[in-house]
Amino acid sequence: MLTIEDIKREYPLHWLVWNNEPGQLRDALKEENKYDVEKVDPRGRTPLMLAVRLCHLQCVKILVAKANTNIECEGWSLVQEAVCTGDPAILTAVLEVRDLQRHIQRTNHVPLLLQRLHDAPDFYVEMKWEFTTWVPLMSRLCPSDTYRVYKRGSNVRIDTTLLGFDHATWQRGRRSYIFQGQPDSAMMIEVNHETREASMETIEGINEPLDGIAPTEESIRFRLTTPVTSNSVDMEKISFERNKSGIWGWRSEKNESVNGYECKVYSATNVEFITRTRTEHLAETPVKPKKGLPLQSLFGVMTEEEMRERTAEIVEDNALVDTQPLPPAPKFTPPFVSPEEYFSDVDLGERDVGRPRKVSTKVQKFKANLWLSEDFPIKLQEQVIPILDLMSTIMSPHVSKLKDFITMQLPAGFPIKV
Repeated sequence: MLTIEDIKREYPLHWLVWNNEPGQLRDALKEENKYDVEKVDPRGRTPLMLAVRLCHLQCVKILVAKANTNIECEGWSLVQEAVCTGDPAILTAVLEVRDLQRHIQRTNHVPLLLQRLHDAPDFYVEMKWEFTTWVPLMSRLCPSDTYRVYKRGSNVRIDTTLLGFDHATWQRGRRSYIFQGQPDSAMMIEVNHETREASMETIEGINEPLDGIAPTEESIRFRLTTPVTSNSVDMEKISFERNKSGIWGWRSEKNESVNGYECKVYSATNVEFITRTRTEHLAETPVKPKKGLPLQSLFGVMTEEEMRERTAEIVEDNALVDTQPLPPAPKFTPPFVSPEEYFSDVDLGERDVGRPRKVSTKVQKFKANLWLSEDFPIKLQEQVIPILDLMSTIMSPHVSKLKDFITMQLPAGFPIKV
């Protein structure tokens, strides 16, 4: 077990955060590159993440100006941890810098992504997917859709008709998501063909330095009154195996033709979709969140990370009063953990620093069949991956996990049918 002197030497910034010494922390960070602000402690936390967990507001304000705010620990993002403190001041401090960092990342990556899109061959493809079940009469309730993807030059359009799930029925509607690349900027457009309305967001460079992008009071209030949700797929457990055909003793690897393309048929087992929800920051009767953006609600990834400009409408629909003051920072007594225990590689059991967690977990297990063609004219690396890069930068960081799954887990070939 580490001694106090060992902790001071190995984790100097963490130690100042632990003891809530903002003055010394500010002095320590004045000398550039002397200390690593991204160093993680034995619990996987950077100094900034630890400051949020401990609810040390002044330390948080100092560190957000120097550190990366797009970090995770144990599957929870920094913003989610800030929400779970229940402290509006901490959440505001983290959000205004996090949003600025994301905006800068967007503007820096857009020119490169535009060039990759422009260089990739143009194409149009229809991607049909469906869920089925062995339960009688239930297959008609399962979701299905056909995505239509158009790519020409630096422009991409995605059409979909499946919007979400409500009261045992899948909600249908016509939506288009259009990305238009310009030489020095880009535009993202969401089109509702039924109401003939469109929302647009322009991505361009920052003309003058910004200290942060301040969140609205309504967005802070909404986050603090909404459960925090984390969705993930346990990719390490997934295994792929070639399907077999023929009579026992004469079995061979299964191949089938799909739309004229010869495909190898694989089965995927141990596919687990894990949903975790935290509620320690809520009152006894939390406000039920409204459905989110269409694609996000469809895939169950509408977490607090994606709630942006629509928060004011959501707050109104949930009958929250805009004029009421933000809730005060809560008082709580965390379980006692000594610094020697925390900074050493020892099992803490259920104990941890900060507010005690209230976590519920739901695991959904699936099995999947995949038809992969090595002769399909569209290539994942050349044409599909640049679009996923674009979507993860512009739309949602969850898309990057989809890209990781496609590039690291799937056997060779294009997934014509799933």
